[in-house]
Amino acid sequence: MRLDRFLSETSPLTRSLAKRALKNGEVTLNGEPIKQSATQIDTENDVVVLNGERLALVGLRYIMLHKPVDVECNARRGLYPRVIDLIDLPKADRLQPVGRLDVDTTGLLLLTDDGQWSHRVTSPRHRCAKVYIAELAEPMEGATAEWAIGQVADGLMLDGEETPTQPAILRLLSPTQAELTITEGRYHQVKRMFAALGNHVNSLHRSSIGDLALDANLAPGEWRELTVDEIALF
Repeated sequence: MRLDRFLSETSPLTRSLAKRALKNGEVTLNGEPIKQSATQIDTENDVVVLNGERLALVGLRYIMLHKPVDVECNARRGLYPRVIDLIDLPKADRLQPVGRLDVDTTGLLLLTDDGQWSHRVTSPRHRCAKVYIAELAEPMEGATAEWAIGQVADGLMLDGEETPTQPAILRLLSPTQAELTITEGRYHQVKRMFAALGNHVNSLHRSSIGDLALDANLAPGEWRELTVDEIALF
């Protein structure tokens, strides 16, 4: 790998800033100052130091985040902070959300720079179940609750859609709190499903994806790396 590319891969420097750092004598290769940006290096064995700090390539990362409210999943900066701004890791901007949560939705969000792994989680073909807890504006009890559970199990026709939702599981935790398990990821799907049932979601929280549940030790805004076993779930 070219030295200037290695610097841009392993530090906050862009390629142009990496070349400037080389010219300024801020970089050593195996203990010797070096200024040639096109120098080819062995990324496994060569020792590259920038301003006293040894650099190393960043491997694939797999992150679990407890997404708080008023944080968005977009890559571009907008009205709200971005989820990647909560991740204190080198080159955090390379991490991509695995699916998305609305800005007002909290709970389990996965981030990775492994595109194939992300596809396995999100691909409709794999039908990865996602569990949401919804606080509802209107109570659902008795015959209304039974009707809603049946409608969700059969599939709902959402406004603007040509096909009904895949069969899902609705479980009422209280008259105004519901657990919904879906295997799709349509636009605002959970909110639209409850709207199709004549209700409104006041708040929404994702508690699990597949067999992976949100770590109860993570407060909103906190994150941790997935374990090897957790990565292998998908």
